[in-house]
Amino acid sequence: MQVDVYVNVKHYNAMTSATEASSRAPAHAGPAERSWTVGELADELGITTRTLRFYEAEGLIAPARSGSARIYDHRDRTRMRLILRGKRFGMSLSEIREIVDMYDGAASSERRQLETLLARLDEITTDLTARQRDLERIMAEVGEVAQQCRDRLAQLS
Repeated sequence: MQVDVYVNVKHYNAMTSATEASSRAPAHAGPAERSWTVGELADELGITTRTLRFYEAEGLIAPARSGSARIYDHRDRTRMRLILRGKRFGMSLSEIREIVDMYDGAASSERRQLETLLARLDEITTDLTARQRDLERIMAEVGEVAQQCRDRLAQLS
């Protein structure tokens, strides 16, 4: 499994594989010209259209409009992928906003973006490690209680 760490949307878009871009784009459209409807992007990302509208209302994505239809471009798609990753990592909406909003900055801010993200990832790792230890203790305790129940049931037989 390949994990991408490109945090600047401009750089991230350049790293999108040609196969990924060409598999969805019309034959005449280049990768930068590809767009998605709300339903297409929701399906691709495995989320609901309501989720897309939520992040739009929060100002994290800003799709173009064609009449009342929303038209999502690579920037919106990239930002949504990063937003969803932040949610999977347990980040709050404000943390996601802080990091994602940096992505449209100049390439010179990429160092700050990476440092901010790395600091938050270190915090998440520490938290998850503590939770893992807690779960291991709970699992051991559950196992002990279950064994005590089995032993007592055997005595009652």
